Amino acid sequence: MDPKLSQIEAILFAAGEPVAKSKLATFLKLKEKELRSFLKELSDFYESQKSGLAIVQTKKQVQLVSAPKQGRLIADFLKKELHEPLSPSALEVLSIIAYRGPITHSGIEEIRGANSSFILRNLSIKGLIERKENPLDSRSYVYEVSLDFIKALGLGEVGELPDFEKLSQEEKSETERQEKKEL
Repeated sequence: MDPKLSQIEAILFAAGEPVAKSKLATFLKLKEKELRSFLKELSDFYESQKSGLAIVQTKKQVQLVSAPKQGRLIADFLKKELHEPLSPSALEVLSIIAYRGPITHSGIEEIRGANSSFILRNLSIKGLIERKENPLDSRSYVYEVSLDFIKALGLGEVGELPDFEKLSQEEKSETERQEKKEL
């Protein structure tokens, strides 16, 4: 396999969501035509191998997804997963979002020190978090807890979480200290 093909595949897998073709081409130092060719080759490869993966794309975005023929299997698995208890890692990410949200993906990973892409996807599928465009950077997203999360806990708002005021004040103070330090 061409090194650029495996790089594209790895990036799409790690992203876990649609990736802008322009961003991918720029990052990998490819021309648009080259990227299109690599994406076609990767798509054909998955098809010829009868792989469980597929490439889907629009004019501007591309994503690595499960193959359509596995749709029923994936739906059944995710349905089961929706009703399973949250893992400790998922609870950790959910807590970070609840107390620090809105927060970026990189902000979550900075706190945890671990990749959180699949956990974010699962929490989103379960309807516990929402992803919104980042008002400070339209190229990224921020995560917040959903109304379903708040309702499930029997709260009126996220501010009613235990120690919410204390922890948000600590976060605000820490942010201010960091900003002063950088000056």
